[in-house]
Amino acid sequence: MLVSALILLATALVANASPLRPQELVVVTPKITSPTQAVSWPSGSIQTVTWDTTDIPPEAANNTGVLLLGRNTTAYDENGQKFMSENLDIKHPLATGFPIMAGCKNITVPKTTPGANYIIVLFGDSGNASPQFKIVKP
Repeated sequence: MLVSALILLATALVANASPLRPQELVVVTPKITSPTQAVSWPSGSIQTVTWDTTDIPPEAANNTGVLLLGRNTTAYDENGQKFMSENLDIKHPLATGFPIMAGCKNITVPKTTPGANYIIVLFGDSGNASPQFKIVKP
């Protein structure tokens, strides 16, 4: 009798249990508003990277970000198909640990080869790249 009661109780508990759900992933990809394609930043100068925070959900309000410099170049995959490679400088982040909700971060433009194919990528939960811009000699 006791065994039957325990089985009945266990069955009732399992039937009423809520299903386990994996934690939902909140993907944050704020649009970078500066630099724009029309911009030229002198290497070594201090510039402000800005992004739109209006679509950041409340559950991501405390996220921190990383800013990386990249340089778009043409590359080819194993089938000979052309694609753009961002060539992100992950070893030398422009900024780390800043609040995504700030909407801006001052950075020092690295002393690098001048060119018109640079991008800034903002990583929070996901990455978002700026339009290409120029880095010029100071």
